[in-house]
Amino acid sequence: MPEPATLNLLTLALAMLATGLVGGVMAGLLGVGGGIVIVPMLEFALGFVGVDPSIRMHIAVATSLATIIPTSISSSRAHFARQAVDVGLVKRWAVWILLGALAGTWLASQLHSRALSAIFACVALLVALKMILPLDNKTLAQGIPKSPAMFAAPTLIGLISTMMGIGGGSLSVPTMTAFGEPIHRAVGTAALFGLLIAVPGTIGFMVTGYGNPLLPTGSIGFVNLLGLALIAPATVVAAPWGARLAHSMNKRSLTLLFGVFLLIVAIRMAVKTFWG
Repeated sequence: MPEPATLNLLTLALAMLATGLVGGVMAGLLGVGGGIVIVPMLEFALGFVGVDPSIRMHIAVATSLATIIPTSISSSRAHFARQAVDVGLVKRWAVWILLGALAGTWLASQLHSRALSAIFACVALLVALKMILPLDNKTLAQGIPKSPAMFAAPTLIGLISTMMGIGGGSLSVPTMTAFGEPIHRAVGTAALFGLLIAVPGTIGFMVTGYGNPLLPTGSIGFVNLLGLALIAPATVVAAPWGARLAHSMNKRSLTLLFGVFLLIVAIRMAVKTFWG
């Protein structure tokens, strides 16, 4: 019989691999960078091995962002090959997303894990309701405005996404579709936004968490290297599967699947945060 510590480690490793595969498929399918799956599952896995609850969510968020880097590269390449990335919009929003991500990293490092869980649950719930309700043809405008005021949108996307440990697709996809961007093009563009969020977010969490005495072994700041080593390869392998699936589905089916998935995640995180 394996020792309990060894059994726990093996269970954690299997959970991380499964998380990576599911996260990769979701990244390619929904443009969400996989983080919307990785964060709640990794937070649960860290609790299973006894990581202190005050930093558990920080580690889940930071490690998720680190895994999003290779996932976003793989997913965005697959979408770019299908000409489903709005390059012009990426150029206009890139700097603002980066600034928002840096601000979000600093703010997240100042909050307790329970506060991060509450933010994750609330935002995921709002986005889920928007995608589930039959609002496919309800747009604010035909085309994303280029006015200076519109730059608040990518800044908030970067800030909130970094605090949630996600690639931004959960926020950027509904934002883009609200301004008339086709869902498949919005998903492809969101995959590239994930890279712009994950890189500064990962570096920021490494710096802000460095030297914390509660960190588990194998961590650089809040980024856990074991989680990164196991989850990242699985997400890279699975992301193209999701991209192929996305382009085989119609618009309403893809939007509804996106919303239902987020609703399940939001309810689970809210129950754990407020009643767990």
